[in-house]
Amino acid sequence: MLKNPSPNRLPILLLTFALSTLAFILAVVFLRFPFPLYPLLSTQDVVGLLPPLVFIPLYWLIFRHCATDTRVGQEIAFMLLAALWVEGQAVHLAANSINNLIESLARNQILDLKPTDVYQLAYFFDEHLGHYLMHVGMLGLAALLIYREGRRPMGPVTLRWAIVLAGVLYGIVYFCLFIEGGTVALGLPFGLAVVAFAAMSGRTALAQRPVLAFFGLACLVAVVLFAGWGLAWGGLPQFSEVRLL
Repeated sequence: MLKNPSPNRLPILLLTFALSTLAFILAVVFLRFPFPLYPLLSTQDVVGLLPPLVFIPLYWLIFRHCATDTRVGQEIAFMLLAALWVEGQAVHLAANSINNLIESLARNQILDLKPTDVYQLAYFFDEHLGHYLMHVGMLGLAALLIYREGRRPMGPVTLRWAIVLAGVLYGIVYFCLFIEGGTVALGLPFGLAVVAFAAMSGRTALAQRPVLAFFGLACLVAVVLFAGWGLAWGGLPQFSEVRLL
């Protein structure tokens, strides 16, 4: 059991988490240039090694501070979901790096492996298996945090502006992540479910449950963006399919 937790700690953790996703999920897109020490890698690939070292500790700190007790079952669930998230990130990172190299060789007319099974297998690990493992783990952790907080919430917190800012920022990241990851089939239903659950919980509950307020607002922002994107393009294509990346 946590003793005398600071009422400001959880909002700051949520804001730190949201800012970290902004840096390691969105900003990393602009690092697609060769890594000086090993040019076959991009700088994006190297920075991609850091997210598990940043996000899993943040998830754990939020897990520890969002409720007043700890149960073994919840801890085991956390470890399994975190392992799934890391496994998906690792699969995606390696396969994406290989895919980028294959596409670069073909673009520069050096060697075209795109028609081969080598490319198809790397593409499957990158765009399908890696993304789905990582995103199932990510959504599972979000669901676990919401569930855990609801069992024994800490009570009212301060710094509500931090929760609102974190929710808006993470909502934008959430939308971008599931659109470009091609996993809207996971992200959109989960987002709708969280929005509905937050709405049914009511204002009083949200004031005492910052994690639910954070994910509820983030999912609301993401759902609005999904709707706008769908109306603009007549569907939900990836950014790369409409040449935005």
